[in-house]
Amino acid sequence: MEAYPIKFNPILKEKIWGGEKLSKILNKKSNSKQIGESWEISGVDDNISVVSNGFYKGKTLNDLITTYKSKFLGQENIVTYGDNFPLLIKFLDAKTNLSVQVHPDDEMASAKHNSFGKTEMWYIMDSDKDAEIVLGLKDNNTDKNVLSTINASNVDAIFNTEKVKQGDSYFIPAGKIHAIGAGILAAEIQQTSDITYRVYDWDRTDDNGQQRELHTDLAQKATKTFSSNGKSDYHLEQDKTSNLVDCNFFTTNIFEVKGLQKRDYKNLDSFIIYMCVQGRAEITVNKHTEFISVGETVLVPADSKDVIFNSQGSKMLEVYIDAKDSEFKKLAS
Repeated sequence: MEAYPIKFNPILKEKIWGGEKLSKILNKKSNSKQIGESWEISGVDDNISVVSNGFYKGKTLNDLITTYKSKFLGQENIVTYGDNFPLLIKFLDAKTNLSVQVHPDDEMASAKHNSFGKTEMWYIMDSDKDAEIVLGLKDNNTDKNVLSTINASNVDAIFNTEKVKQGDSYFIPAGKIHAIGAGILAAEIQQTSDITYRVYDWDRTDDNGQQRELHTDLAQKATKTFSSNGKSDYHLEQDKTSNLVDCNFFTTNIFEVKGLQKRDYKNLDSFIIYMCVQGRAEITVNKHTEFISVGETVLVPADSKDVIFNSQGSKMLEVYIDAKDSEFKKLAS
């Protein structure tokens, strides 16, 4: 296939909790004051990404997968996922709190929704002073039945909250109670799934005075407890990547570009996604060059051996799949 830095048209989603940072900071084209998500690369039904640049402009993500198979996704990803794109890549702006929620794992999602589960991660790109996230229950010994009794008077006693700042990164495995709080702009990498069980929605109502649906029974079944808060402990080093998350569903690294930098992927059997979280850079694949600015995302097909970056100063999230568990392969069956 013609390998180059492939861009896709963002799919913008209005949300009751959305704001204007995606347009004002990340330059997404919208006049709405409630854009909560920009789906950068999506294989979700009815939300399939379309190429916006180069040789494949106008082709869908699914077109590329079905036509080029392993050259696009990587051989192991074809074995695992077939013709399904395995990740959903987003930028997210929370003007107000997202609902407190939990996602099912693969087993539960397959049984109840014929879908993959939803393990995800966040990288905090920007946050207002004292912005917080919800991460799990305050006491892991709390009976999960308490999820059916949450209200404004007891919510602070049930959920664990943590203050965040720019550069923080969190791993959110399926089954973990979580919520992004007001004032946070984040990059989100997740399994291809749009299944969310709402536990609590801060008692808010829509324009018609209606509260959003909660999914308490399913949430109780899906919720698990974890000993770690999932925060990444990393340090940026010149010309090196720092790992943020490494799991069967995806690997995410971060690196800084100052000057010329070459990334070598000859031993990697996967597509690579770059999300620019700061600055602007030139990216070259097989003599094809594109610019990537903060808030933009590119995909490099698996049939690429190296990628060259050039920048006066930028930061990139690097995302790919490097499954280590042979049992993981059963997901495609």
